Amino acid sequence: MLSDISAIDLARFQFAFTVSAHIIFPAFTIGLASYLAVLNGLWLWRREPAYLRLFDYWKTIFAVVFGMGVVSGIVLSYQFGTNWAVFSDKSGPVLGPLLGYEVLTAFFLEAGFLGIMLFGREKVGDRLHMMATAIVALGTLMSAFWILSANSWMQTPAGYGVNDVGQFVPEDWWAIIFNPSFPYRMVHMVLAAYLTTAFVVGGVGAWHLLRNRENQSAAIMFSMAMWMALIVAPIQIFAGDEHGINTLEFQPAKIAAMEGHFESFPEGGAPLILLGLPDDAAGETHYKLEIPYLGSLILTRSLSAPILGLDAFPEDERPKSALIFWTFRLMVAIGFAMMGLGLWSVWARWKGRLYTAPWLHRAAVVMGPSGFLAVLCGWITTEVGRQPYTIQGLLRTSDSVAPLQADAVSVSLLAFIVVYFFVFGSGTFYVMRLMGREPDHGVDIDHIGVVRAAGITPVAANPHAHHETSGD
Repeated sequence: MLSDISAIDLARFQFAFTVSAHIIFPAFTIGLASYLAVLNGLWLWRREPAYLRLFDYWKTIFAVVFGMGVVSGIVLSYQFGTNWAVFSDKSGPVLGPLLGYEVLTAFFLEAGFLGIMLFGREKVGDRLHMMATAIVALGTLMSAFWILSANSWMQTPAGYGVNDVGQFVPEDWWAIIFNPSFPYRMVHMVLAAYLTTAFVVGGVGAWHLLRNRENQSAAIMFSMAMWMALIVAPIQIFAGDEHGINTLEFQPAKIAAMEGHFESFPEGGAPLILLGLPDDAAGETHYKLEIPYLGSLILTRSLSAPILGLDAFPEDERPKSALIFWTFRLMVAIGFAMMGLGLWSVWARWKGRLYTAPWLHRAAVVMGPSGFLAVLCGWITTEVGRQPYTIQGLLRTSDSVAPLQADAVSVSLLAFIVVYFFVFGSGTFYVMRLMGREPDHGVDIDHIGVVRAAGITPVAANPHAHHETSGD
């Protein structure tokens, strides 16, 4: 028989598994809904057939991914009652309304207009169809707003009181919704969703260009995605840095664990540890590869400002560094790789080789799923870095769990793993099949119109027009 602590660990792993499986879907649909709105708007503005074909191509994928996101999200709600009943009871007066607002203002909005977006163009006309598409995109953003507000409150609680039975109750809804970390986390997550979608779209476009350089719809996809990477990736790096400064102010233990700093630097001068092996038991990071003083400069914009290490916190209040040290670095590395691909693409565009550079296209295919990995790494860093609390500084994870039997949790966990891999594995396989379809297959392409829509010059569009485009 497993011990009680093992039951808690199983419950934590179960929630981590299900939320990780869920988050990749909204991370994609938030960006894809906005992309569909842009494509539809361009079709109405320019009446280029390529934009309409791309809209129809991606709306099917959106519908499948949206459905998987809804199904995977429902499971999380049940776990609040089965595994985390104490947490639900204590935080319900605050978090319950926030999640309810998400359903009322976002999910109903998306569900109400999704059918019009998918099937209603011929029935309601272009203008109303465009409005429905924009509302679906707005609904995905509103969903992110409420979910991130609720989660951010768990990271940086504000505007609450405690009643006679120990429940957290609202005192100032504005302070609860716009808690100290929410603006930073909202911007960071939405940009991550846009980058996730951009690299999926870019990877699919690159895949089809490698198979057929004259596939003009693929050229449009790739061009738009690379512009997004070039513009948004640097903004995301800046937003992530600002989010880190906010986290240092309100969750310094998380920053210490992320940076691998077990010792404090009361006079500043903290190094930036690039690589190393954090050892939580020994209280040090082994084999450090570091840059002196750069950690203080990044975190505080000063060489002399003090930086707290994990030694400044009681042992039972320290997050584990061994995991989030690496997930944070992987997330940052992916962000810089995204920016690098954007810079590579603008160089190829300037050279007239954006659509005929095979190594750029291969790199884009490899980077296609990178946004999902970055989102998962960021989510792990955020959630593990808050431990040992479910509500930072107020409610411990060990005090949040329902009375559990390890055997029961292990059985339900095994069931989740089997069902998730079967259902969502099948769904993912189907989405990959949809992405593998030729966007222009079976369609008589208006070549000049598509070339103009993609922003391709006639010379660059024709790989036989000059010899330089045969390789890169």
